[in-house]
Amino acid sequence: MVKQIRLEPLSRVSEVDTYSNLLSAILSEELHVSRECSGRGICATCHVYVKEGMDSLTPITPREAKTLEVITSARSNSRLACQARVVSDGVVVELPPGMYVNSLKDIEVLIGRRAEQDLLHPRTGRVLVEQGKIITRSTVKQLENEDFRIIGSTLAQTREV
Repeated sequence: MVKQIRLEPLSRVSEVDTYSNLLSAILSEELHVSRECSGRGICATCHVYVKEGMDSLTPITPREAKTLEVITSARSNSRLACQARVVSDGVVVELPPGMYVNSLKDIEVLIGRRAEQDLLHPRTGRVLVEQGKIITRSTVKQLENEDFRIIGSTLAQTREV
């Protein structure tokens, strides 16, 4: 049976099969989501906010809860779109503003330009470069100590917990 969910701030309504995850709805609307861990719930690049209908989704799994703990922008209504499965209508999802970057090279190519949107750390969601700021060599230099090895570091930390 088909369920409807609304994607904000785009005001788009998407249809998914019962027990499909929110990620499939986002992708069906041709929206870009990194999904670095291929939907295993460990990378946080499909982080969304559920504005309405949290009870219309499957419960948070222990793996998802551990991943959400490291996202600095997580709230009580945060979910990983790859893990949240739709069981009934009434879900309204807000996509976090900004773009996740996977490596320092993603930022280096933008030197001399203004960030069109917030540039976010791939694992924590922390804003690395604010929207509208000019990206300079010194910006990149300050970010050199950031850990961008998303898959390797996420998997290692998940196994340690």
